Formats: sequence, structure tokens, C-alpha cells
Amino acid sequence: MGEIKFATPIKRQYSCLMSLVIIFALFLSSGCSAPLSQNSVNTKIPITKKNASINKSDTSKPEPELSSKPQHKPEEDAPRADTEVAKVVEIPVPIPEEARPKEPAPSIPKRPEQVEAKRTLAPSPCAKIPVEKKPSDQELLDSALEFCQAASDYWEHGDLDNALDALDQAYSLILKVDGNSKPEIDQQKDDLRFTISKRIIEVYSSRFTVASGNGKEIPMVMNKYVKQAIRLFQTQERSFFFGAYRRSGKYRPIILKMLKEAGLPEELSWLPLIESGFKIRALSRARALGLWQFIASTGYKYGLKRDRWVDERMDPEKSTKAAIAYLKELHRIFGDWTTALAAYNCGEGTVLRCIRTQHINYLDNFWDLYEKLPRETAFYVPKFMAVLHILSDPQAYGFTLPPPDDPVETETVTINKQVHLKTIAKHLNISYRLLRELNPELRFNSTPNRPYALRLPKGKGGLLMAKLKDLPVWSPPIPAYVVHRVRRGETLSGIAKRYHTSVRAIVAFNRLRSARFIRAGWKLKIPLRGTRLVKKPASTIRPTPTTPLARDMGQMLRYTVRRGDSLWKIARRFGTTTKAIERANSLNGPQLQIGQVLLVPKGQAVHVSFETKPYKVLEGDSPFVIAQKHQMSLSEFLKLNHLTPRSTIFPGQVVLVKAQ
Repeated sequence: MGEIKFATPIKRQYSCLMSLVIIFALFLSSGCSAPLSQNSVNTKIPITKKNASINKSDTSKPEPELSSKPQHKPEEDAPRADTEVAKVVEIPVPIPEEARPKEPAPSIPKRPEQVEAKRTLAPSPCAKIPVEKKPSDQELLDSALEFCQAASDYWEHGDLDNALDALDQAYSLILKVDGNSKPEIDQQKDDLRFTISKRIIEVYSSRFTVASGNGKEIPMVMNKYVKQAIRLFQTQERSFFFGAYRRSGKYRPIILKMLKEAGLPEELSWLPLIESGFKIRALSRARALGLWQFIASTGYKYGLKRDRWVDERMDPEKSTKAAIAYLKELHRIFGDWTTALAAYNCGEGTVLRCIRTQHINYLDNFWDLYEKLPRETAFYVPKFMAVLHILSDPQAYGFTLPPPDDPVETETVTINKQVHLKTIAKHLNISYRLLRELNPELRFNSTPNRPYALRLPKGKGGLLMAKLKDLPVWSPPIPAYVVHRVRRGETLSGIAKRYHTSVRAIVAFNRLRSARFIRAGWKLKIPLRGTRLVKKPASTIRPTPTTPLARDMGQMLRYTVRRGDSLWKIARRFGTTTKAIERANSLNGPQLQIGQVLLVPKGQAVHVSFETKPYKVLEGDSPFVIAQKHQMSLSEFLKLNHLTPRSTIFPGQVVLVKAQ
């Protein structure tokens, strides 16, 4: 018994000592370590990056001591020790995974493959990823041309910032065109690049052009190729030659005058005989149009406008001015007229590529390149030489030339009213055919809905101004369809949904055999719904003539040019355009002189009187596509919706368009 009484106090003391040791150890661990495991939560110990890193390295050592010591304590002392420990700290309690609070876990370094896997994580199957259809190269170029036209419109009205923005947008579209495209696409790209750079220079130079040619003769070469071309005109193309020579009488006098003023050889006045047969509406398979056969991009390059109402490639004077500028540029590049004429036919890029293939020094000799040029282009120069030889001595080659047609003396009247040429011809008692020939650039044979300089036979201008109020306003017929070029991946149902029509209507309109088969590149006619004519009220349209009568009526202002003036500044000051001032004063360029007296048309807003309707932007739409769909020019659409060339439209956005 004595031993038992003696042993009990020692055991109790030992138990108390062990309890103190355990309490002290827990106290130290609670002050500098985090919870023991990720599945436990301690409300009194905040988790920080510092103690989390300590916990990761130190918790593995105290755990065996805490778990092994109590196993040797007597059973009657264990509850007491547990009670004392519970008074000091709260034991971490494991909680279920779903009930654990979502706090940011300690940063754990990840393997590179885990990071890469996270970056390339596939999107959710529920997410709708829009697939953007890439427009064709020709559509991109057409859109770029429209932006160039919009830039010209902005520039004429003094909006320099938007003019430059439109040119920037045009160039961004050119950059999207495939580099390995067809030769005709490459030619249009080069033309547009030149056009944009030229427009930028014109925009800036127009602000600073203030008051403040010499070409050698074309050699008459005679060789086997020229003799072959002469035989062709003597046989198969004899009637063509006679007809072209007869028509040349109407246009050649003005061409000769402009060539002399530019300092170019007079022989170039016969170039339209080869190009178009002196037909002002001649259209080639390569989409070249007019007397001088300009394609659209080259026409823009040298200042020929093309929009819904007019195509200046068919205007004899304007196209001749552009041709002279183009020929001058080619002569500066190549140095001789024969090579320059070949480049006029097929483009300077094609000729330059042939020159690069020469293994000998190129000495400005066209006949060295003859075999390497395209066949049509190569024979183009001998045909022109043959024309010069025949016209120099017709009798020697068996030709009796017919008398050429007489040119018509004309005068110009500027009107601001949509009137059909048939109506004008009827009220002026002149031939409708003659009036069409004098104004060939009008695509609908009607004056546009803006100021337009109309050519009339001499002496008819005053009569037109007197009767203009009584002439009815004409509106062009709205086409019953639009043309859509099928792209890769498109279906008839998708096309029908885009144009708000039905598959059955498209199939019937195009006489397709099956509604399930279409091919990329096809041009489909898409019927439109609810087409109707919109009549414009005549009360909002006023004539603005540029005849002497107009000055008496107060339509013009007299302005004396001062130092520092430019056409652009004067036009902006009086609310008009540079083109209007040039037309009123018969100016050929922006050059002015101090003290020069100009007739400045009074500025007046051009009211576009057409009905509008809201339109919801669809996926794949752009300002150019929407304007084309609703028979509007790009500049009309942008101004109507207070947009700029840099503005972005989004699917679902509501814009205003011309009502049909």
C-alpha cells in the first residue's frame, strides 16, 4: 500500500507535466502555423501566404509527437488532459468538401504543360461562335473603290478628316486581298494604291495650291508585224475601220486640242480607233468602258468618278483628260511611246515584269519585248502603227476614206433636278438620241439628284431654264432583284434568310434545277419584296444654272483672289465645292493668280428628298453592303446615319436606309 500511495502523486505530477508540455507545444504551433490539413478549418488562425509556407515544411514533425504521447498515459488521466486542452484552443474539425468555404488556395507552382493546357482549353459546347465569311477579292476591291469615291465627296465638301479616314479604310481593304491572285486583280490593286496615294497628295495640296509636256514624236516603224496589221484592216476589219473613222469627226477635234495643250504627240488622237472604234459606250470583256477603255480602278486612279448616276469613263472630255495623264505617266516610266502604248493596253505591271526577264540590257526598244508580251497586247502596237500608215497615205493602201461626222456645238447648264433626257428633248424640240450622245456619262439617261452640268445644243440653255419648273421629276425604277455572288460554305436557305426572301423564290427566279446545289462563284439574282417607286417633291429642288442669266438672277458671287487663297479655302468659305467653282469658271486645275476674279456659286444645301426606313444590321453586313443593298452610295448612307468611314456597326444595330 505504501508503494501505491507513493506512486500515485508521482503519476499525477507526471501527467500534469505532460499536459503542460502538450499545451505549450500547441500554443507555439497555433501562433506560427496553419491548419494541419486542407480538409480542416480553424476559426482563430488566419491563413496567410507566410504561415502557409511554414505549415507546409513544419507540420510533418510535430504530428507524430502529439499523436504518440497520449497513448502511454493512464486511462483515468486522459479525460482530464483533454478537458484542459479544450479550454485553451479549438481542435481543427474536418468538414465535407462541398461545405468548405471557397477561399483562394496557396499558390502552387504548375508544370508548363498544365499552364499550356489551361490556355488551349476548348470553349464550352453551349457557346455560340460566330463564323465570319471572308469576302472575295473582287468584293474587297469594289468596297475599296466605294471608299475612294466617298473620300472624294468628303474632300469636295471640305471635310478633310473624313476624307483621309475613308482613304485609310480603302487601303486597309486592299491589304486583305490575296497576294497570289489573278493578274486583273493585281492590276486593280496597283491602280487603287496609286489612286489612294494620289488622293492623299491632292487633299493636302488643295489646301496649299495658292495664287502665286513635252513629248517626242512617235516613230513610224514598218516591219512584218505592222504589214500583217495593215492586211487585217484591208480585209476582215475594213468596215470597222471606216465606221471608226467616220465617228472620229465628233470627238477628235477636242482630243487634238487637249493633246496640244498637254504637249503630247498629235498621233495619239487616233488611239481611240484601236481602243473603242470611237464608240463612247464601248464595253470590253475585261470591263473596260468608254472611248479610252478605262477599267474602274484605273479610272478612279486618274479622277474619273463612277457612282449610281454617272460613269465619267463614258464622258469624252473627262476620259480624254484622264488618258492624257495616264499616257504622260507611262512615258515617264518607259521613256518611249511604243512601250508606253503597250503598257496602256495591258498595264505597266505586265510590261515591267517582262522587262525584268530580259537577259540583256534593255535599251527602250519595244520590239525586244514583242515575243514576251501577251499576244493581244503585242499586236496592239502594230495595229496602231498600221492606222498611222494608212491615214498618212490612204490611196497607197487602197482606202477611200468617208467624210467624218461634224462635231456638235454645245453649251452647259447646271441644274439640280432629276429629269429624264426624253422629257428634256421633248420640251426643247431636239433629238433624244442627240441629247444622249451629248451626255453619255448618265447611266439612267437622267440627271442625278444633285447639281449636274448638262450639255445641250448651243442656244437651248435659256429655253431649258425657262421651262425647268414645268418639267416633271423622274425617279429611276427600283430593280426587282439584287445580284449575290455565292461564297464558299453558303446555302440557299442562308442567302434567303439574309435577304428576307424564300428559297423557292430564289430557285424560281434563277431557274435552278435543285435547291440543294449551288456552287461558289455563281451569281444569283435575289428577288426583293415590296419594291415601289418613290416620287420626290418638286418644291424642294431648285435650278442652279451657270449661264450669264444666272449671274443676273443672283445665283453667282464675284470674288477677287487674294494672297494665300486656294480653291479649297474659297469653296469652304462660301459653302460650295471646288468642282462647282471650276465648272463656273472653266478652270482646268487648282492654280489661281492674285487679282483673278472668280464666279462662285452661292452655297446651298442639297436636300436628298427620299423616304427612309429603319434597317436592322445583320451578321456579315458592312456599310458598303447595306448601301449597295438599298441602292445608295456609301457617302449617302454614312451622312444619313451620322457615321464616319471609321465607324463600326454591329449586328442588331438599327440604321436608316432608303425606303424601297
